Amino acid sequence: MTHHHSHTEHDGNRSRLLAAFVVTALFMLAEVAGGLLSGSLALLADAGHMLTDTAALLMALLAVQFAQRKPNASHTFGWLRLTTLAAFVNAIALFVITILIVWEAVQRFYQPQPVASGMMLAIAVGGLLANLLSFWLLHRGSGESNMNVRAAALHVLGDLLGSLGAIVAALIIMFTGWTPVDPILSLVVSALVLRSAWTLLKESLHELLEGAPAAIDAEKLKRDLTLNIPEVRNVHHVHLWQVGEKPIVTLHVHVVPPYDHDALLQRIHHYLHQRYQIDHATVQMEYQSCEGDDCGLTLGAPSHAHHHHH
Repeated sequence: MTHHHSHTEHDGNRSRLLAAFVVTALFMLAEVAGGLLSGSLALLADAGHMLTDTAALLMALLAVQFAQRKPNASHTFGWLRLTTLAAFVNAIALFVITILIVWEAVQRFYQPQPVASGMMLAIAVGGLLANLLSFWLLHRGSGESNMNVRAAALHVLGDLLGSLGAIVAALIIMFTGWTPVDPILSLVVSALVLRSAWTLLKESLHELLEGAPAAIDAEKLKRDLTLNIPEVRNVHHVHLWQVGEKPIVTLHVHVVPPYDHDALLQRIHHYLHQRYQIDHATVQMEYQSCEGDDCGLTLGAPSHAHHHHH
């Protein structure tokens, strides 16, 4: 039953994401055309921003798709990391686009270009409506917890601001004829793009480099286990990382030899699940205290070098 539920949820997410993707992609093309025809750099910058939305939505779509692929012997986590990698590539693409837009804006301060403000206004209003539609589609989803859907919604939100800005700029040019407002605005939009690119780069790189989930502090986890489970004397060799949003931990616990080994192990797992939402834990229990990094390797060795000193 639960599996079926998650399946329909996946399909719902997928159709909403697909709709938002189509809306955004089509409008991005309209903005590129409009930007070129009206001579508005702000529209082109917004189109660059829309490209990031389109990429973010595509990534979220792929994530939903790959999350359904079953793990196999050579990919024991399935394909969950692929979306993290895609987010990383997306972030780098954003940096490149921003540099191009900023370069062009700087040129325009020296040689202002004429802008067809009427067309610019019409397209900016259309862009605003397209963004509102995408945002509404995404926020009805159950996927706010999904990093990719969240990223996509944030992109669209940033884009809303870009479209609003373009509307304001078009009105200013219409009424005052002051064209530099166009490159100025494109720089503001670029700053928005850079901010989302930086966040995306940081998050995806952290996960690709096996960083610990931000919500969990390894030192605190050690203390908590020692304090809350009386048999646990100390916790060491803690490795904490995440794959596609799921936290994973491996750790060694030095315990007082328990009356019932399995029951104690069960309690440790239960605690990690309750307190830290970790479903995937590998716990190695030890009855002798083991110091140093070569834990477990020298226990069987008959000669310990340091015994010769006595």
